[in-house]
Amino acid sequence: MKRSRSKQETSLEALLVREAQNSRERADKLPPGTERDALLEKARQADTAAHMIEWINSPGLQPPE
Repeated sequence: MKRSRSKQETSLEALLVREAQNSRERADKLPPGTERDALLEKARQADTAAHMIEWINSPGLQPPE
């Protein structure tokens, strides 16, 4: 069976940045509490992942010898 493939239109880094922004916007509309804290944590994790992807893809990163 052959799998159909589709080209990803948006980079993972861009998706993570958008997810972080959306989570922060949703958290700003909520009163302090566990749901707000969870959204802020999700935004922080998405930011961290986006920065890691940026670092991994940077031209200065050298493979181990």
